[in-house]
Amino acid sequence: MKKQLTLASNDFERFRKPTRRERFLAEMDTVVPWAELSAAIEPYYPQAGSAGGRPAVGLERMLRIHCLQLWFNLSDPAVEEALYDSRAMRQFVGIDLGREPVPDETTICKFRHLLEAHQLGEQLFVRIGTYLAAQGLTVSRGTIVDATLIKAPSSTKNRSKERDPEMHQTKKGNQWYFGMKAHIGVDSRMKLIHSVAATAANVHDSQILPDLLHGNETRVWGDAAYSGQREVIQQHAPEAKSFIQAKAHRHRPLSEVERARNRTKSKVRAKVEHVFLVMKRIFGWGKVRYRGLAKNTTWLFVSCGLTNLYLVRRRLLTGT
Repeated sequence: MKKQLTLASNDFERFRKPTRRERFLAEMDTVVPWAELSAAIEPYYPQAGSAGGRPAVGLERMLRIHCLQLWFNLSDPAVEEALYDSRAMRQFVGIDLGREPVPDETTICKFRHLLEAHQLGEQLFVRIGTYLAAQGLTVSRGTIVDATLIKAPSSTKNRSKERDPEMHQTKKGNQWYFGMKAHIGVDSRMKLIHSVAATAANVHDSQILPDLLHGNETRVWGDAAYSGQREVIQQHAPEAKSFIQAKAHRHRPLSEVERARNRTKSKVRAKVEHVFLVMKRIFGWGKVRYRGLAKNTTWLFVSCGLTNLYLVRRRLLTGT
């Protein structure tokens, strides 16, 4: 719960107007189900005064700081500095520098490790999905499947003198990439992410297809990377029709009819690109922040949950 701010937090700037950051944080403050998410973390969160150390920082406050990291792509020390620098962020978290300091980067890091150790990222993603369903924003019977590459540092100029062993390289077009893949299943009507998986970059998209279907689909869309998976779709979603794009081969180019069908399918399939735009451009998650798949998987699950809230924030704010 936020504290009432003191005079130390106020100013007398007569001509000041709200910034885009302030408007964004005000919207997200309203639409994020803080109580539900805090309840998922509470059984694992240290109680105040436990272990004879410093009093624990409030759970919701730490969760809010973690969300700031995801929305603005900030490291642990960077978010600490940003909180000292930005009044909008301090107001969002509920910190009044007239009363208390910002939690240091070690405390922020320990909270992130807590989420990773107990695999709470997936639980938070599920809680957000349940909350949205309670608001009437339910998943329909159409699913768009896709994957996107998240780059990792390929340099060996680091302490271990090697690249991240859990990341791998893959070729897309004529260019090589090193990193991981984020696989998602997206509702074709609401553009809500309902399924998430993370793998190394060299894992083919089609191998993760079963994990991206909820089973009640009547239609499944995907790009040519999922071609030839009709039997897999039938096995995991018996009522679904495949709208996977046709794939050309070296000695068998697509016909004009197949090209026209692909263009029609793309009108629906393109909705998934808006989801990736939010994650990779608006939230800035185009590169991995940590070593290892486990840490980045937790980051991915929470990012997908917050992406869903961002995509439907207008509906949640207006109640329509």
